[in-house]
Amino acid sequence: MTAEPVLLVDDDEVFRERLATALRQRGQEVVTAPDGDGAMQVAARGKLAAAVVDLRMPGMSGTELVPHLLRMQPDLRIVVLTGYGSIASAVEAMRLGAHNYVSKPADADDVLAAVTGEARPVSTASDAAPPPTLARAEWEHIQRILADTGGNVSETARRLGITRRTLQLKLKKYPPRV
Repeated sequence: MTAEPVLLVDDDEVFRERLATALRQRGQEVVTAPDGDGAMQVAARGKLAAAVVDLRMPGMSGTELVPHLLRMQPDLRIVVLTGYGSIASAVEAMRLGAHNYVSKPADADDVLAAVTGEARPVSTASDAAPPPTLARAEWEHIQRILADTGGNVSETARRLGITRRTLQLKLKKYPPRV
């Protein structure tokens, strides 16, 4: 990594500062921003080595921020970080110019590997996370819509284009992992 800092953008202050500290302990210079506007101010001040951008933030989302950052610094390596990971959101982030995608919870080594483009070694087959299934992607999509509607099952079903009963069956079929 070069002498330029890595920009870390996340609205969760505790997570953002813990990850920034962990990256600094690994030798990275890190600057932080709590939102898209703050990130654009930081990017306007000087060259960045990379940006780690949370996908879902109040105000400007990560998917809205990615193109802005790339217009400001076209060679910027952007990693999208999210707790709402799905195949669809990964594809959208990549389509917009992100170089990599990391799902939360992710440790600093996962993020650093994504920033540098280096794969992390997997010591055993049991260490490798299984690829997301279509059922899991569907579950995550339903959960995002459910969160967007404030838990309103009827409105969620309407936005998904399915009946309320079908949504209730899907929610029972794929209970949350504990």
